Amino acid sequence: MNNPVQGVLDPAARQVLDLMAASGAPTLDQLPPEQARQAARAGFAALQSPPTAVGQIRNLEYEGPTGGRALRLYRPRDAAEQAPLPACLYFHGGGFVIGDLDLYDNVCRELCRASGCAILSVDYRLAPEARFPAAVEDCWAATRWVAAHAHELGLDPSRLAVAGDSAGGNLAAVIALMARDEGAPALRHQLLIYPVTDLRGDTESYKANGEGYFLTSTLMQWFKNHYIGEDSATLRDWRASPLLAASHSGLPPATVLVCGFDPLRDEGLSYADKLRSSGVAVELLSIPDQIHGYICMDAAVPAARTTLERLGKILAGALR
Repeated sequence: MNNPVQGVLDPAARQVLDLMAASGAPTLDQLPPEQARQAARAGFAALQSPPTAVGQIRNLEYEGPTGGRALRLYRPRDAAEQAPLPACLYFHGGGFVIGDLDLYDNVCRELCRASGCAILSVDYRLAPEARFPAAVEDCWAATRWVAAHAHELGLDPSRLAVAGDSAGGNLAAVIALMARDEGAPALRHQLLIYPVTDLRGDTESYKANGEGYFLTSTLMQWFKNHYIGEDSATLRDWRASPLLAASHSGLPPATVLVCGFDPLRDEGLSYADKLRSSGVAVELLSIPDQIHGYICMDAAVPAARTTLERLGKILAGALR
């Protein structure tokens, strides 16, 4: 198969999928949210390498709409204690329902190491306990807080980026739109890793990849039900589906990563096209042999580290 979008599935990813199928464990969408979170933590922990060394890790707290929330700052090795570093806020994935700072600890460590930039991993409220737009509100508060406190954190407020994967890629795209509309903070880059950009989910990749590749169409519906609820009109709100924003002009340059065997592939491609047609500089990374979520599986899928290394170098170049 010679297809720039979908190739032959990586044997390491195939092995992970086979192990999941053979485990007999219920899928996440068959569990209540809290049990799904516990299952995701345990499942991904088994697929991740020992933590990558970085220079410093600080557990901080930003002020969100409902009070203080956690923020974890990673500084690279060999960085001077108070050197004003370029910085990237990272919003974790998990369908707005699962995921946390610990699950994404090694992803952030790897990005920090590869980029030489500070990474700030953002905790935000999860659904269904806090439905849309709670996650957006928290991530926007975190972004403004980091910009306002950059100097005391040893960060350069003129070199800020946002990043995230899956639901976190959705949040990063939305925050870039909000920052543009508000005129601040001035973001230098948006790094969108297999992002959710259109919650309506009506694409060919949903049909082709909706079963058998970890993230299923059924699981996406479970996520949407918890995040959005019964109000289908909210699916068209640009804060839920950034592809549907009225304008994408004036946004920071973007890197958009899509995977061949991912139901979200086509909406990622559409977002890259929308940005490009709006005059935004876009680097599209098409990984034709991979599945959704693979960057969190580095012990089992070696391509995860290769990808994170590449993304780190892109981030370094964008914030230099």
